[in-house]
Amino acid sequence: MNYLATVFPKVGRRQLPVSRDQAMLLMAAFNEIMLGLDTLLAHVLNNTIQPREWIPIIFGPTAGVLLLVAGLIALRNRKTAAWLATAVFLASIIVGVLGAYFHFVRGILPSAPLGQRVTLQLLVWAPPFLAPFAFAGIGVLGISAAWEEVPHDSGRLKLPFNLMVQMPYSKTRAYFFLVSLGTLVALVSSVLDHARHPWDNPWLWLPLVVGVFATAVSAGMGAISRKLTPEDVTIYIAAMVMLIVVGMVGAYFHIQADLTSQSTIVPERFLRGAPFMSPLLFSNMGIVGLFALLSPEENGR
Repeated sequence: MNYLATVFPKVGRRQLPVSRDQAMLLMAAFNEIMLGLDTLLAHVLNNTIQPREWIPIIFGPTAGVLLLVAGLIALRNRKTAAWLATAVFLASIIVGVLGAYFHFVRGILPSAPLGQRVTLQLLVWAPPFLAPFAFAGIGVLGISAAWEEVPHDSGRLKLPFNLMVQMPYSKTRAYFFLVSLGTLVALVSSVLDHARHPWDNPWLWLPLVVGVFATAVSAGMGAISRKLTPEDVTIYIAAMVMLIVVGMVGAYFHIQADLTSQSTIVPERFLRGAPFMSPLLFSNMGIVGLFALLSPEENGR
């Protein structure tokens, strides 16, 4: 069902160029490439990039290209494309988990007295240990989109060798839960980043309030087992649009903070100052959330 059509009837009368799963896969490919770029900018701060730090830098663009190739293969052979995409997404999960582990290890003091090895203050100033989980999140989202649900909204995934797996939720509800989880990660990362500064700036509260709201709304949408009403969808759309706006506003303020007083661009300030790409994770989750409302039909209807 095209839930966007319940609020915007004209959408239901138009044939969209892609289905929901195809849109999710395209979004995953784009995110893999952007994560590789973001990781490069973040790791350049070390001046000397360690060998293991090249893994996400190289993997991101490579994974994005492979996913685009899988999309082309899917035009003729969906099963082969699904296998290729699944392999890429599994690798993305591994890269994300390993990256989070390496970041976490750098943020603790294993030789300190018990009770002081892991503290909130250490995690605030350490490399963002949640950031690499973005690779894992894309992997989970991508695997969900790669395999066909037959029939739609049944929770039954069609796997190779004519195997069928019954999931506890429909794919639509699973997407809502994934949006909620991704928004929660973005929210926690934002709080840890902003904890380095005084909270007397009212703009710092905006991503916190909107992030909590969007996390709760998307989780609530996933928890609803009945048919969604136009009111449910309207509130959800409002939450996703707020995420998109907050991400864009945050990116603007981060860029302003990185500019000099004469609005001069100094690359070093962008590398070591406010991460100008981080707030866009809110916008990213808002777009993914809106894609979850598209029709699951392959012809876009």
